[in-house]
Amino acid sequence: MRRRVWPLLPLVPLYGAAQALDNVAYAREWRNIEQLGWPVVSIGNLSVGGAGKTPFVIALARALTERGWAVDVLSRGYGRMSHVVERVVADGADDPAARYGDEPWLMAQRAAVPVFVGRARAAAGRLAEQMLVDANGVRHVHLLDDGMQHRKLARDVEIVLLHRSDFETTLLPAGRLREPLSALERADFVVLREEDGDLAARARRWMHADAEIDRQIWTIRRELEVPALPGAAVVLCAIAHPEEFVAGLRAQRVAIAAAHAWRDHHRFTARNVTMLRGAAAKLGAKCFVTTEKDLARLTKAQRARLEETAPLLAATLTVRLLDPGTAMAALEERLQQGRA
Repeated sequence: MRRRVWPLLPLVPLYGAAQALDNVAYAREWRNIEQLGWPVVSIGNLSVGGAGKTPFVIALARALTERGWAVDVLSRGYGRMSHVVERVVADGADDPAARYGDEPWLMAQRAAVPVFVGRARAAAGRLAEQMLVDANGVRHVHLLDDGMQHRKLARDVEIVLLHRSDFETTLLPAGRLREPLSALERADFVVLREEDGDLAARARRWMHADAEIDRQIWTIRRELEVPALPGAAVVLCAIAHPEEFVAGLRAQRVAIAAAHAWRDHHRFTARNVTMLRGAAAKLGAKCFVTTEKDLARLTKAQRARLEETAPLLAATLTVRLLDPGTAMAALEERLQQGRA
């Protein structure tokens, strides 16, 4: 994965200056910030994709639900063809990613909480508050998916997921960072993968956090669940870090006949499907393996075409907080402070 595009480096200061001015405008309230009736927990990251926000939102939604919260998710629905603000209906739609976006569809399926999509997340939040019954004594909370840079909506808690590559790249357009590491000072909590635990001290310095307050740094364990496969697989994916998906499959001892990757959120075409079928036939592969996000982006017709050659199976990526009790207690305390 290329972390810097050297010819574009001269443009980085221009992007950084524009981004800094944008943050100043919000910090000084020169721009309108909309407030929802229920508290908002933003889950975001610094870079363009690949931090694992979707499985983390699913895990957080489940954890809060178990603690008695009524949870909904607000998402832009990146890559969707529709501009309607609406609730995701988890039915057997032919092309759910086109209507809702692949990530909102997946969150609605796996988190089992209401998911609302809209480019203006405040509008999605208002729709959620209109549609969801407010029973007496129920604590409601919105989870704002990919919310760190969506400053137009006020939030009570800021959670930021970090990827190791965030410390090895630079700002757009030469690198992958949407904001510099200094933006971590806005974070209430930072989430690191278990294998990136050595970055905790560096993250804490950028947060200007007290080294004694360990609960500000959360650690997650990522687990790739692979179904039983009939034999060697042709792997296909269109995610930010395809190399991590392939490595995870190899760690599960999956025999990989070939691996094909496209850019994140790629819309698969008839030509892609034909190429994959040809590769499987030529190599004698017994199945296709992809991610759940990519499965959502394949239409019913495309899935059927692939399965004329070999079964199409999806691996499931889940994340688990290593100290969920401490993390959830700290989150609830911060929510109470935010709405006091």
